[in-house]
Amino acid sequence: MNLCDFEGTKVLITGASGLIGKALVRSLILHNGVKPINVYALVRNKEKASSVFADVPQEHLHYIVSDVCNLLPENLGIDYVIHGASKTASKEFVSEPVEVILGSVNGTKALLEFSRVNNVKGFVYLSTMEVYGTPENDSKIFEGCSNNIDTMNVRSSYPESKRLCESLCSAYASEYGVPAKVVRLTQTFGVGVSYNDGRVFAEFARCAIEGRDIVLKTKGQTKRNYIDIDDAVNAIFTVLLKGVAGEAYNVANEDTYCSIYEMANMVAEKFGNGKVKVRIEEAEDIEKLGYAKTLKMNLSADKLKKLGWNAENSLETIYNKMIGFMKNNKV
Repeated sequence: MNLCDFEGTKVLITGASGLIGKALVRSLILHNGVKPINVYALVRNKEKASSVFADVPQEHLHYIVSDVCNLLPENLGIDYVIHGASKTASKEFVSEPVEVILGSVNGTKALLEFSRVNNVKGFVYLSTMEVYGTPENDSKIFEGCSNNIDTMNVRSSYPESKRLCESLCSAYASEYGVPAKVVRLTQTFGVGVSYNDGRVFAEFARCAIEGRDIVLKTKGQTKRNYIDIDDAVNAIFTVLLKGVAGEAYNVANEDTYCSIYEMANMVAEKFGNGKVKVRIEEAEDIEKLGYAKTLKMNLSADKLKKLGWNAENSLETIYNKMIGFMKNNKV
């Protein structure tokens, strides 16, 4: 995506040390334009962040050291805000549900207040496909679709807190004129994924690299779309610049829709060098692992495409890039 519209502006990014945050920071800092883009990375640990971004020019990268919930609403002349700070570990959704809820809601409120004081030109909140609950058929899911989330299920701490944050964005857009928009990301991965990432897509990649069988703890019947990190970054910037305040946008490559079992077999076949097989060893209580119920999350990206965005990377391409990165960045 052409980032010229951001030249000469100040962009604040929360969750800057995370997978998506890192990609956003790098895209802006490495943009070679007429005027520099000043990036403000909200981090809790400056030393860690400095290490993460040691390979990029530092002149226009600024660190704000703070927990997102404690960010003061001071006017720093920020033009754009991308709020991506969030807990993403499934186990925490059931082991620390209170912290998940309060961290999401209080952090988002703090960022919206900050954006209100700075009179920003654009604000994007990174939400999730999980706000749609657990769809049971392959029908396309549009932004206005309802959900079947059980509020009394402790794991609902994650999707319900995300839904409330979306409502806060809508409320601030309506009442205070903050140009807040929401992107509902499907599962996002690619270059930049840590070798030790605990999520299922990373485990599949490690199995291919190490020549181990892929062992599923469920039957792998859940189906969803996926998105490459670069395509996700372009989508976020597109919504930030062209999206409508108070609106939400699905972000997914519709062509990647498949079951976890099908994805596992694709990885074994394409990247396992004939050594990797897929085995199912069902866990006794998957809820304790923080797994979501079996679902069929077939997101439509039509609304986003109308802004001029299109996904460019297939599921096989995403894995090819990610496996290459992980091989060269073992920890």
